[in-house]
This record gives sequence, structure tokens and C-alpha cells, in this order.
Amino acid sequence: MKYISTRGGAAPQAFSDILLGGLAPDGGLYLPESYPQVSAAELAEWRELPYHALALRILQKYIDDIPACDLKTLADRTYTAQTYRHCRPGRDAADITPLTTLEPGFHLLELSNGPTLAFKDMAMQLLGNLFEYVLAKRGETINILGATSGDTGSAAEYAMRGKKGVRVFMLSPDGKMSAFQRAQMYSLPDENITNIAIRGMFDDCQDIVKAVSNDAAFKARYKIGAVNSINWARVLAQIVYYFKGYFAATKSNDEQVAFCVPSGNFGNICAGHIARMMGLPVARLVLATNENDVLDEFFRCGVYRPRGTADTYVTSSPSMDISKASNFERFIFDLVGRDPAVVRELWNKVDAGGSFDLNGTPFMARLPEFRFASGRSTHADRIATIRAVWNTYRLMIDTHTADAVKVAREHMLAGVPMVVLETAQPVKFAETIQEALGCDPVRPKELEGIEALPQRVEVMDADAAAVKALIAARC
Repeated sequence: MKYISTRGGAAPQAFSDILLGGLAPDGGLYLPESYPQVSAAELAEWRELPYHALALRILQKYIDDIPACDLKTLADRTYTAQTYRHCRPGRDAADITPLTTLEPGFHLLELSNGPTLAFKDMAMQLLGNLFEYVLAKRGETINILGATSGDTGSAAEYAMRGKKGVRVFMLSPDGKMSAFQRAQMYSLPDENITNIAIRGMFDDCQDIVKAVSNDAAFKARYKIGAVNSINWARVLAQIVYYFKGYFAATKSNDEQVAFCVPSGNFGNICAGHIARMMGLPVARLVLATNENDVLDEFFRCGVYRPRGTADTYVTSSPSMDISKASNFERFIFDLVGRDPAVVRELWNKVDAGGSFDLNGTPFMARLPEFRFASGRSTHADRIATIRAVWNTYRLMIDTHTADAVKVAREHMLAGVPMVVLETAQPVKFAETIQEALGCDPVRPKELEGIEALPQRVEVMDADAAAVKALIAARC
């Protein structure tokens, strides 16, 4: 299995090489040369597997440069009940991603039972183990540069803390995350973790990461890697829970299912797109945005129009306060027939601060075959949905999951189960939960009082050169 760049300017690479490299040298994102297909016999076998064994089967389809026995050890070590123990009362932590049925045909897939109480743990824990394994085999070290709008940062830091040969530099928008999210990241005392709060929005942080990654000399000298969902391994790990969710929501492989995904950077739903391309019976992929509705606009109108920092809303579902969805490039690559010249032309416009319009093109005519739908949710919608789910089912959900529940209701298909991907536990957004329900969400005992712990963070302007200087000084 070799991996190619969406922009066509990089030689095909093996999995371990793109794991450590992150962004392709030409500025594109890596994807496999083709998507492996899942046979009916495999789908039948996989239905009975526990999560770690299912993960191994899917990883083996994409990774051929790590011995199968070692890959099994990594999957077994990653997906344990002890790591994903923060499930709701009455759920079995060994399921890793338990399914909660709200009513017949409408479900939540719990993805936030890991150490940082967010779905990002599902991929990041595997990524940490993969990094440590490959670096040890090669006798190398890596400096990870990442950007977060909330949950990626803490998930990456918890996955990488104490890992040999790994140092993390994590950028976040200053003052734009919840108090709990900030505390999860900034209170970590580990010397291999450096938090950098950027005066700006998430897109400013993401732009800095791309600027540093595109400086080939600096990237090589300081061995810069990535844990954002620009890293293919993140997307690969997320494919697993689409299969697991399908099996949990259906009784046979003759059925189809729909997924609704709260989306900011398009990484989570991109994994669903790839699962469908592999042969998973997905009838519809529903993308839910908040007020930052760039992706919803594309799927409704065919126009991809990223906003500037001044036009990006600060919302109560902050992990989706994103204007430039970096993983969207992977989907467009498939939509335009995997033609890197077309992708280069489109992203030259985006990278220059512009937009593109696919209306009237053969590409837009193909969009229905990818089975996407989309919708938008506002703060008022979130509050109303959190209240409705609590009053009806006595179940507390976070703000991002509320966005998805609201949009999912608008895109139900008769006879097709709808599975909403749960994003995080409510405690991460306690302020909004208090506004909606007048009470505080329960938190795990080990995270009580986390906001009162000493915090370590560097506050900086949105300046790639300054970030480079800090990395150089710390390394």
C-alpha cells in the first residue's frame, strides 16, 4: 500500500513515512492510491469482532510496512476497557464505543470515553503508540506541531505525554476554548509538552502549522511531524468506529445506516466517507455545522468559501469554530476524480484567501453519488436540543453532539437507522450545560478541580516566524 498526495507533487510513500511526515512536501494531504474493498465475507466476520480485533483488520488493509504481530500488539494496547473507561453508567467499557438508543432507529455512538473525554482519543491513543513504535525502530525523534480548537490538543498531549522521542508543540486560540478544555491542556506538567496560545482564531493556528510544515528546510532540521487530522493515521483510526457503529445499529449486513457527524475540520466525516468507499453500507452521511457553516454552504450550494478570522464566529460548540476545513481537500480529491491538477487549481485559490465554485461542473453532478447531506445549528438550537434530550431521555449531551442531533432529525430516511456520532462529554462545556439545564454536569473524580491547577502556556501573536523561533529554542 502506497500513499499519494492530493496535489500530485510527491513520490508515493509507505505508511510509516507519511505517519512521521504529516503534510506532503507539495502542501497536499496523503491518501492511499486506492481504497481497499471489504468483501461480504469479511463484513460478516467483522460483525462478531471486539473493537481491538476489528481495528486490526482495518489497519492491516492500509499498513503493510509494520509486521502483523506488532500491529496486533499496538491495537490490543490501544483499545482497552481501562483506557476507555469513562462510559455512562450501565454501559460496558469493553465495548469501547457503546451505542445508546434514544428511540427505535435513532442512536448515539459514544466516542468520548477516553482519557480526555472527547472522540479525538479514539484516534490519538493509537497515534501515540504508532509514533513511539516507528521512532524506536528507526532510532529517531520527532517534534510534533499541532493546532487545536479544543479537543485535539488535549487528546494529543495525553497520548504523547511521556512517549520516548516525542516532543509536542500545541497551538490553540487564546481564550476561545472552554475553561475545562484549557485546563486539560495547560495543566499538564510534562516537559515534552509545550502549549502556545495564539491571539486569534483556530484558523490562524492552523495556518501557522501549514506555514511551518511547508518550510521544507525547517521541517527537516527540526523533524516536524503532525497529529492534526492532516495526518492520515488519524483518519484511518476513525474509520474503525464507523464499522463498529454500523454493526451495533443493525442486525444484518443487508441493512443500511445513516451517520450524522458534527464537523469542523472534516476529518471525522471524511473517515465515514472512506468507510463507505470501502463498501460499508452507508445510505447517507449527514454533516452538521454550527454558525460557522462553510461546509454546509458547499453541500447546499456548491461553493467553498472560507471566512477570514474576523468573520469566524465564537460559539458554544467551539471545536467547530473553523472556517478552513483542511480535510475537505481529501474529499474534493475524490469528487474531482482524483485529479491532482484540479485540486492544485482549487487550493491555489483557497490558499490565496479566495474561494471556489463547482456549480455547473461535471464534479458537482457527481456529488449525489457520495450520499452527503448537511445542516446548520445555532446556539439557540443547541440549548433547545440539550434540554429536549434531557427532558425526554434523561440523557445529558454536549454542545457539538446537540448540533448533530438537531441536524440528524432533519435528514432521517424511512427505515434507515440514524447514528449520531457523540463528540465529547458534557463536562467539557459546563457553562452551556448550566445555561441549558441549570445544573452542572458530572465529571470523573480524577478531573475534579482541574481548573484550579497551575497552568503552563506561552501566549503569542499569530506569527509563524515567532513560533519557529520558539521551537528552535526549545529543541
